[in-house]
Amino acid sequence: MADPREIPQLTTELIDMSREYLRQETLEPAKQLGRQAGRGLGGAMAIALGAFFMVLAVYSALKMLLPSGAWWVVLARFITALVAAGGAALVGWRLNRDDY
Repeated sequence: MADPREIPQLTTELIDMSREYLRQETLEPAKQLGRQAGRGLGGAMAIALGAFFMVLAVYSALKMLLPSGAWWVVLARFITALVAAGGAALVGWRLNRDDY
């Protein structure tokens, strides 16, 4: 049995161990999770920006290749929308596959 005079020291040690355990098991993993989430969001932003510029390049190329005129610009926009929807469908299809 513990000596009653040791109880304050044991209580202080218990509190210190509890604080250290809490820091190791919750705060450190939370910091690592925050770093990973930041990298994921940065990567998503980079991919979204690249996809935007790719669609813009397709639209500009179609405008240059097709004859001039209002209806040709509409056709270029329609084809660009189809290409963007096809790319989004392809990404969605690949994300939903279960064979990995």
